[in-house]
Amino acid sequence: MIRSELFKKIRHIEIRTKHLVESFLSGQYHSVFKGQGMEFQDVREYSTGDDVRSIDWNVTARMGSPYVKVFREERELAVVFAVDGSRSGLFGSSGSRKRDLEVELCALLAFSAIKNNDRAGLVIFTEEIEKFVPPRKGRRHVLRTIREILTFTPELGGTDLKKSCDFLLKALNRKSIVFIISDFLDTGFEMSLCTLGKKHDVIAVLVRDRREIEIPELGLVELEDYEDGTRTLVDLGSKDVRQRFSEQSERREKELEELFRRAGVDCITVWTDRPYINDIVKFFKMREARFH
Repeated sequence: MIRSELFKKIRHIEIRTKHLVESFLSGQYHSVFKGQGMEFQDVREYSTGDDVRSIDWNVTARMGSPYVKVFREERELAVVFAVDGSRSGLFGSSGSRKRDLEVELCALLAFSAIKNNDRAGLVIFTEEIEKFVPPRKGRRHVLRTIREILTFTPELGGTDLKKSCDFLLKALNRKSIVFIISDFLDTGFEMSLCTLGKKHDVIAVLVRDRREIEIPELGLVELEDYEDGTRTLVDLGSKDVRQRFSEQSERREKELEELFRRAGVDCITVWTDRPYINDIVKFFKMREARFH
């Protein structure tokens, strides 16, 4: 992608996602993702209705009238996007690739983060950790994050979710919000995800394409695995083949759902063939209802 095209693409994503933040997520992000606690800010005179437990008795005795302590939320959070950069992200059957969805989701959530004065960071993983951008504040940093994903070319094609979870456990010292954005086409990462979920607020963003769940009756077709390049001749005209594929997909979805539940990890499922904002808003409302 040449420089002028890249600039236009980044600018388009910025305009689109910032509009969505203002239209749909304004205020919700702050109430859903809490700070690290409360810290003392000041004292003020007691007003009717104040909680008597907040009275500062030392200041009250000195001033001769009741004063209460004022606290503020220790707001600053680190929000880290762990993005699956494996070659399966290049798949898309409806005009939009899974990678395109990953970029917009990161932009949307990152602009929500910096609007609330939080820091945003990025990890891009395949079979290895191929890119790490430590959390920082500001629009320029978010634009860099978008650029890194847009221009990313994987050195390795596969996926190692265990390695990405283990890396995040070592790299993040304080409790953070971690969005793992992936199709989760991997195994053997269950224990690492559970450990990560105990230390951080982890949200799995499951990126799906409709053709990974249901396949049409197409006859004899050669299918290619994006990650390892292997090709297989499959008779999609066979009802039994399509049914086995559907059952396998459904079983995998249930296994992931159970895994996320055990790990204490929330999940958002987004699809390449429909607007993702509805799924994001639904998630925010669910979290908001849980915490209030």
